[in-house]
Amino acid sequence: MPRERRSFGAAALVSLALAGAAFWVWRAVAPPSGPVEPAWDRVACARCHMLVSDPAFAAQLHLPSGEVLFFDDPGCLLLERAEHPERTGPAWFHDSAGERWLAEGEARFVDGARTPMGHGFAAVGAGSAGALDATAALAALRAREAPAR
Repeated sequence: MPRERRSFGAAALVSLALAGAAFWVWRAVAPPSGPVEPAWDRVACARCHMLVSDPAFAAQLHLPSGEVLFFDDPGCLLLERAEHPERTGPAWFHDSAGERWLAEGEARFVDGARTPMGHGFAAVGAGSAGALDATAALAALRAREAPAR
């Protein structure tokens, strides 16, 4: 076999290997396409640092870097996003009455729940009567936390 053909073959194999490696690196840092289960009782809330233990009140935020931030209370995620607007990406809230994750756009919040951090809002599906959207829940949460005058 001529030397040029062997060089071309070797270069093609190296290029293919580099392309494959680049793909796997990209895949490793790309954000997940949907919600992921946290390591229950082993991962800490990104805001309050309590362990994420109760699925009924868990939430998660997927950053563009591929990092997933977990929260033990829907209020923790709502406040974190409000205080750190640079933390963008899709968010999911665990349905407090079911086994599924709700995308941020379909999640609504009912007040009066006994949540891990005491913020009081539980995530429910969009069709729930009297439930607030994320903006209204955040406003209520902030009003509750504001010092009395």
